[in-house]
Amino acid sequence: MRFLKSDGRLVGVLLVLAITQLIGWGTIGLPAVVGRDLAADLGMSLPMVFAGSSVLYVTMGLCAPWLARAFARHGARKVMMAGTVVAVPGYVVLYFAREPMLYFVAWVILGMGGSATLSTGAYIMLNEVAGRQAKNAIGALMLVTGLSSSIFWPTTSFLSGYFGWRGTCLVYAAMLLVISLPLYTFFAPRRKIAKDHGGAPVKASPPPAIPRSTFGLVVCAITLNAFVNFGIGAIMIELLRAEGLAPAQALAFGSMLGVIQVSARGLDLLGGGRWDGITTGLVAGTALPVAMMLLMTNEGATWAVAVFVLLYGAGSGAMAVARATIPLVFYDQAEFAKAMSMIALPLNLASALSPPLLVGLLTQFGSRGALGLTFVCSCATVLILVLLGRRRPQVAAAAAT
Repeated sequence: MRFLKSDGRLVGVLLVLAITQLIGWGTIGLPAVVGRDLAADLGMSLPMVFAGSSVLYVTMGLCAPWLARAFARHGARKVMMAGTVVAVPGYVVLYFAREPMLYFVAWVILGMGGSATLSTGAYIMLNEVAGRQAKNAIGALMLVTGLSSSIFWPTTSFLSGYFGWRGTCLVYAAMLLVISLPLYTFFAPRRKIAKDHGGAPVKASPPPAIPRSTFGLVVCAITLNAFVNFGIGAIMIELLRAEGLAPAQALAFGSMLGVIQVSARGLDLLGGGRWDGITTGLVAGTALPVAMMLLMTNEGATWAVAVFVLLYGAGSGAMAVARATIPLVFYDQAEFAKAMSMIALPLNLASALSPPLLVGLLTQFGSRGALGLTFVCSCATVLILVLLGRRRPQVAAAAAT
């Protein structure tokens, strides 16, 4: 891979981030496997148990803007070390939870830690090493982290079978302390500050100012797509059942989604540096409204469902890379860190609100209600990306050609 050959440090950084991001995202998927056990032990309904994930995303979003200055001043390594230390008590509190209040407190703590360690921090660290060339490194990382559920769902099932869900929480707390924290401490790169011959830091010439309206368009495009992807991903099986598929058929088609998404990320990675995040977003984003229109107009035909899953899986998989790399087109180094931290607020709020809203539309109006809203959001995303393409800075436009 050319981006690895051009900077050998990326190999080590990617190994560190691949392991820590797998652990980070894999462990917070605990309710997906032991949700019924949690509900029984805590006297909660299953929807309330899964609301813990919504609390996590809301907390991550609310904390993200506050971390922008920390990322810019101290670098990703120190912030991610601190976030790991903060997250550990979250699993300990979850272990001791006996009622809903403490359960949700645990997810607030995990959200505070996750805002510093999950995704945003990783992308900032890669940007510190590779600058605007970090797109393919981010794509490679997402290729690995897309497997987190495939690795940790069986792991959680195995551990809970031996230790129960409470013991599994302690195991995951130990993993953060014994694996993730040492990796960040001893193997993550320290941010380097260029110095002149006299030993004083060199002040880089400021990059061209990016209009505030451009940042607003970036936020809108990323947030709208996150709303669609997180929402449809969460309700996929119920959506297909609403289209008339039998439960076994819906599960079979839904199970294909993850493989298609990871494959699409791999194809984008193989493209090397030939295109930027906006180009990826335009191609991938166009597939989403086409997929939804196809499903809405073909009354649950098996072939239409198959094409929908293929188009939606490929489009949403590549769009996940685009969401992380579009800011690279406009921002570099410290500005990228600030931008990603600010974007994380609406992105995480959309991720938290989308599943319950789409479930409500699905229940009240059937599949057409959920598909209609996501179709409009997807079309709006594509239009915004077209506008952003016209606003590329000259250096980014040259790199994309």
